[in-house]
Amino acid sequence: MKYITILILFISAQFSFGQRSFTFEGTEIPAGTKAHFKIPVEDSGESTFIPITIFNGATTGETLGITAGVHGYEYPPILGAQRLIKSIDPKNLKGTVILVQVANLNSFLNRKSFMKPEDDKNLNRVFPGKKDGNLSEQIAYYISNSIINRVDYFLDMHAGDAAEDLMSYGAYYRNANMPEISATGKRMALALGFDHIVTFNTDGKDYMKAEKPSLYTSAEAFKRGIPSIDIECGRLGIADMQAAEQVEQAVLALLQELDFTSNSKEAAQNPANIITERTYAESSASGIFYPLKKAGDYVVKGMEVGYITDFFGNIKETVYAEANGLLLLILGTPPVNKGETLTVIGQFEQ
Repeated sequence: MKYITILILFISAQFSFGQRSFTFEGTEIPAGTKAHFKIPVEDSGESTFIPITIFNGATTGETLGITAGVHGYEYPPILGAQRLIKSIDPKNLKGTVILVQVANLNSFLNRKSFMKPEDDKNLNRVFPGKKDGNLSEQIAYYISNSIINRVDYFLDMHAGDAAEDLMSYGAYYRNANMPEISATGKRMALALGFDHIVTFNTDGKDYMKAEKPSLYTSAEAFKRGIPSIDIECGRLGIADMQAAEQVEQAVLALLQELDFTSNSKEAAQNPANIITERTYAESSASGIFYPLKKAGDYVVKGMEVGYITDFFGNIKETVYAEANGLLLLILGTPPVNKGETLTVIGQFEQ
């Protein structure tokens, strides 16, 4: 009887600690391995695909979903995701990581900011998407219903595109009615290792209402009750390999924090500054923008941060800081259209 009991305990341990194969798109991915997928998307004669990597760990655990390249001109997260193909070792992984390498592939290949060339849509404004919609809506629908709905945690990775001088930071979603999920998101964001963490406060936001679309990739996950964070790392559409490495290391630190990988080294305590509010300023005129500040500068309300001229050098608008705080973003290229965002200023936690 003693030997039977030992055998039962051994079998139980195998089922408790061994990772079963993970099924994705009808394919079984064995424990301790990774697999690559190309998910086709077609609409009205136009086509694209979504490149996805699944890392199925050697032992049972939770699932983390990651998207890169929702905006195809934001290169460091895309390059960081490419680095993760080698740096995430499924043999040393607990649980499963679903990594969308480039969500907005045609935007990436056509070097086009924000929009997909075929349907002129901003992918990060159409979630949760439509099953039979245009390409962007179909991509959003697939990510919402084949990836987000399978994960326990979610990360969306961005950077400053071709026109955006943006400082790097982590961010998390919070809502007063979701305290535990919000707290987990904050812990995840702090683990990324950035000096600044932005709080996406969703209290009272229209996109949190059940009958309204979530619009944003990570907002869709948060709305479904999943702790959700963002990375913003990189600027001006530059393929900055240092920023790509920072993205890679941030994800690896997140995996360690969430117990997907072993704590091989003591995690550094991140004395991050928490930004709780953001103030946006838009252009009232079209023309040529001359920034007088850069992302990461501290500004005070009323300080001149730039000006706009017409095409003959006449000043049409002087741009002033509309709040005290940290310049998270400033338009970094000369062309400007009326209504475009010129600056985003972050205010710190009191």
